[in-house]
Amino acid sequence: MRAVPPPRTWPASAVQAALVLQVCALTALTVFEQVRGERLAREIAMLGGDPHAPGAQALVGPVTAFAVLVILVAATTVAAGAAHLVWLVRAGRYAAQATGASGPRPSSGVPGGPLPDASPRPLPGASAAAVLAGWFTPGLNLIAPPVLVDRLWRSSRTPADHRASWLALLAAWWLSWLAALALLLRLFVSPAPGVADLTGIGPVELAAVTVSALLCGAVVRRITRIQTESVLHRVRPTAASTAPADAQAPGLAYQGF
Repeated sequence: MRAVPPPRTWPASAVQAALVLQVCALTALTVFEQVRGERLAREIAMLGGDPHAPGAQALVGPVTAFAVLVILVAATTVAAGAAHLVWLVRAGRYAAQATGASGPRPSSGVPGGPLPDASPRPLPGASAAAVLAGWFTPGLNLIAPPVLVDRLWRSSRTPADHRASWLALLAAWWLSWLAALALLLRLFVSPAPGVADLTGIGPVELAAVTVSALLCGAVVRRITRIQTESVLHRVRPTAASTAPADAQAPGLAYQGF
């Protein structure tokens, strides 16, 4: 068994930071919508698309603020998605490296003693191509992402990590993500008739995205934690098995051995 260093935590930290920025940007856009959105939408409609119409110059400031907020929401969403994909690929590679380093359990060398551990190794993490295909293939991206994350958990978990609680967290995260996605798509595909809004994003959509972001962060933290703990589980048996012989049996030195 060769030593494997603890996983790097910066990919997980990048996911957490990007999710916080995404929620903050969406909160700002939602507040703008609630305070100014309906009135601004009516004022823009009254211009009839003529930038030289009377009162058009007065709308430059609010329209610019709205555009900046939309760009921030889009940029932070892309950043959160990219950070999550980078974390998933790197965590998968670390799990594969740690699994390969653990190797089979050695035999005791005593007749009738325990045989080498022939149990199947945990599945390694998915490759970058598999992660991208799972997230961006239409139809497949409705089920593949949680499967990839669960595969990563199975290849990283320690004996102390319970599968039931993990599956509950994983299901809650993915269902909240699908709910947030459905709410946002509904706004752009079939907006409510007679409602004059800029984007239609309101407290309900903000709450759904916030819950999904919190659960996504919890998933990332849990896998990062168990990967760190798995290093300690491997190091302790290794340290005991590689201890000097005179430290394990000090009396042998005095008996001529």
